[in-house]
Amino acid sequence: MPGLFHQTTLANGLTILGETNSANASASIGFFVKTGARDETPTESGVSHFLEHMLFKGTPTRSAIDINLQLGNLGAQANAFTSEENTVYYAAVIPENFREMQELLSDMMRPLLDPQEFDMEKKVILEEIALYQDRPHFYLFENASMDFFGAHPAGNSVLGSHASVSGLTRDGMKAYFDCRYSPSNIVLAATGNFSWERFVEDAQRFCGGWMDFPVTRDTPRYAGKSQGRTFSRKNLSHAHAVLFTLGPSAQDEERYPLSVLSTILGDSSGSRLYWALIDKGLADSASVDSDERDGTGCWSAYVSAAPDRLDKAVSIAREVLAEPLDFSGADLERAKSKIVARIVLDGELPMGRLMSLGMEWSYRRRSTPLQEVVERVLSITHRDIEQALTRFPLSGWAEYRLVPE
Repeated sequence: MPGLFHQTTLANGLTILGETNSANASASIGFFVKTGARDETPTESGVSHFLEHMLFKGTPTRSAIDINLQLGNLGAQANAFTSEENTVYYAAVIPENFREMQELLSDMMRPLLDPQEFDMEKKVILEEIALYQDRPHFYLFENASMDFFGAHPAGNSVLGSHASVSGLTRDGMKAYFDCRYSPSNIVLAATGNFSWERFVEDAQRFCGGWMDFPVTRDTPRYAGKSQGRTFSRKNLSHAHAVLFTLGPSAQDEERYPLSVLSTILGDSSGSRLYWALIDKGLADSASVDSDERDGTGCWSAYVSAAPDRLDKAVSIAREVLAEPLDFSGADLERAKSKIVARIVLDGELPMGRLMSLGMEWSYRRRSTPLQEVVERVLSITHRDIEQALTRFPLSGWAEYRLVPE
């Protein structure tokens, strides 16, 4: 049974979304803040992610221990994440605990930013940066993205660097919070088995006093770059390569046919790269992805192989990418079936619908019913993909490699 969509806006600008479904055994709730790495200055690099951690470290009325204990008492599956463009705080609970979870999350959205907690958490963030820098895949993608986008904010690092995070101060974080966490820059959404009327009443009670202020974001479309770089690291057992080129934004209609094409070209199983590289033992990993951002986007093609096979693997990957329309009707139907299966399986759970609801509103200020999305994907034809490629031809790839020293 599909859920019923609801939407309203509080006087202070906080958007409230809901998709109620009494047939669900749980409910999910989340705050979607339209802020991330692309909204940071170089000296603030990493502050969005650091701030995400700090929202779990205490409020004027709760300590970090209080928050942790209450989450446990509620049996909540709660977490948060920061991306280049969004910071999301979310939880799934049984319906009986929904209101208490809403109050807790709302309180967390106005953090204390205790100096002692700040200093302790900074050490955790610095350890996390060091951990991720040791992962070849992450190291290559982060450095390649920064080089590809250059001065464009879409290439900003989510974690930041050891230097930038070390230089962050509690007062600097508070200033960033005061510039980005405006209620008009936040969406509060809920899905599943909950009362919409009670949800709105409580949102007014818990969040209605937040002061609104203007927040802006520049969303220029990136012009692209066709030159790459080679990086090297010690003690690598495999070599890695990633290719970048321009792709559709989160607002472009071409995202539908090109997402189908990315599945045809580089899905984890049964794709053209899979049969050309992995099935033949030339690479241990190969994929193609469309990364749709706010106002811009990019495509990436990734290959991991033994160092002496990387040249051949990249050459074959380029041959596949050079003929994006070289696929059969069966390939097209198979790709659409995969995408629809993922959409439906995610949409069966309130948490899956929560993420779809919040993200779509953040990017496009609308909500598309699950069935409509499914029908849109199933309607895509070879001609649709061909037309999308006239605007985003998947050419002029910038190539980045990470190889052993």
